[in-house]
Amino acid sequence: MSAPQHPDKVVNPHDAEEAKPPHAPSSTGFVAVSSWNMTTQMPPQDKTSSKPSLEKHSLEKPIMISQQPPQTLLDRSQRYMTAEVSTAHADILFLWCCFISGLVDSTIYNAFGTFVSMQTGNTIFLGLGGATPHDTSKPYGWAKSFVSIGCFCLGCLTFSHATRFFGKLRRVTIVASFLAQTLIIFVAATVVEVGVVVGSLNKITDDIDWWTIIPIALLSFQSAGQIVGSRAVNLSELPTVVLTSMLHDIFTDQKLVARDNVKRNRRVLAFFAILIGAICGGFIGEGTDQMQVPLWIAGGIKFAITLAWAFWPEQKTSAV
Repeated sequence: MSAPQHPDKVVNPHDAEEAKPPHAPSSTGFVAVSSWNMTTQMPPQDKTSSKPSLEKHSLEKPIMISQQPPQTLLDRSQRYMTAEVSTAHADILFLWCCFISGLVDSTIYNAFGTFVSMQTGNTIFLGLGGATPHDTSKPYGWAKSFVSIGCFCLGCLTFSHATRFFGKLRRVTIVASFLAQTLIIFVAATVVEVGVVVGSLNKITDDIDWWTIIPIALLSFQSAGQIVGSRAVNLSELPTVVLTSMLHDIFTDQKLVARDNVKRNRRVLAFFAILIGAICGGFIGEGTDQMQVPLWIAGGIKFAITLAWAFWPEQKTSAV
């Protein structure tokens, strides 16, 4: 007898899957198993090692330096003139302005009986004008004083607004201000020199010569630029055109006899500068008998001051 033949056993697919080893590859679970192996078997990577070093990156990165075009002569000149000047030792220049005030005021008073800088005296002359009899040698002296006061006020208004508008410490502002004052003095001296106004001091006897208003108005206008300039550089102790308040400040100073007192020293020097200027104006006028000679000297000194401002050191700015 032959052995009984068993029919083929039908295997359940689920049983076949269970019979497979857990790590055996299959067509349906290959990706899942691979993913499981990657997430469980692979060692953790250092995240910092995958990022490039900032220091290395910064060293390797080329540094771009922007090259500015070379400055022209016009650019350098513009920067030089618009820079602010230093106020150190600026009192030296304004002491010379005090000398100019004394020189010009003594000359104009000797010629026309009025002032162009010291407006306190002009105010008194103006007040006495109504009571002055017309049979005196100068019955219209009050009118000249009035013109001087008005032009001085107009000069203060003009120079102060221009200084604030263009920058009070800018080189171009200060140079332009003193250059304008210089030119005005030269114009006043020219008016006398060419004979529009009588320049001989011994021949100025007619008080109704209204041409004398021209030099009075011009010189009063320019003198206002001095006091505006002294305030601009913070030298209020050197007004250059007034003595009363300056004398008050000298003798009411609590450090009057102190060894180191810069403001007191400036005021004392300003007083003597005005006094010496007035003395020089008197002697020059009497010696030359021409009022334009002191004016030319005053204009020359003021032109030298203008050149000094043009080459004055620049204000140093501290780096923040």
